[in-house]
Amino acid sequence: MSLSLVVLGAGDLGLRAATLRAGQGDEVWALRRRNLPMPDGIHALYGDMQDTETLRQLPYKPDVLLFCPTPDERTEQAYRRTYVDALRTAVQTLQPKRVLLVSSTAVYAQNNGQWLDENSPAEADSFNGRVLREAEQLCLSRPGNTVLRLSGITGPGRHMLVNKALLGEGIQHTWTNRIHIDDAASAISHLMDQASLDTVYNVSDDLPALQIDVANWIRARHRLPALPVPPSDATGKKISNARLKASGWLPAYPSFRESYSFYGPNTTLLDPNHDVLR
Repeated sequence: MSLSLVVLGAGDLGLRAATLRAGQGDEVWALRRRNLPMPDGIHALYGDMQDTETLRQLPYKPDVLLFCPTPDERTEQAYRRTYVDALRTAVQTLQPKRVLLVSSTAVYAQNNGQWLDENSPAEADSFNGRVLREAEQLCLSRPGNTVLRLSGITGPGRHMLVNKALLGEGIQHTWTNRIHIDDAASAISHLMDQASLDTVYNVSDDLPALQIDVANWIRARHRLPALPVPPSDATGKKISNARLKASGWLPAYPSFRESYSFYGPNTTLLDPNHDVLR
């Protein structure tokens, strides 16, 4: 059965998810700030998601609201405006039947290398994690809504870790978690098809990995010598995707090896300002 879907925050991830749903025959509306071309099959609207007059041009009471915005600056005020205030306005104005909120594993503050699942305490110590947790609580205050906690997104145009690895600078002895952007989009689409959902899903690949191991794998592909492993104990966290996989989803990029496999010796790296592994 086809769905009516509204995507608020139609950036790279939102558009990939929207395109998958349009391909399945859903009626898809997408709102973004900038007037850029939209893929075929998606109804485009351009404007501010906090403007109620703009929101009223979207379908009322859609089956699903996918909320996946990006703050215009990395400040607490911008995060709260984008995630909490805009989500509240959107839900009040559109009255969706179900909300999928794209959040982040940054809501987990744990930092001693332990495994974390959706039942682990989410008590972020960073401002972005705290604000995202506030948005999660707002989302889950309505029955039937779902939060997706994404690890750091990898894929085309996200080169920060690759650049660090090649330069041999800024690599830490910490556990990292990632999700390829195509897998993130497929997980979102997959969950929309489920009749019954849990309240929270971690969206991550199958293999948390030490950043130094990822960096040395990248360096080996470029025929560069390995970096030394720091003698200290590893920090960070390991994110479990068991709940998401139990729902029937499988990643096409199950580890960092698949995510970074297209970065070979002849790869041109254009934009280093992405790929923040959490």
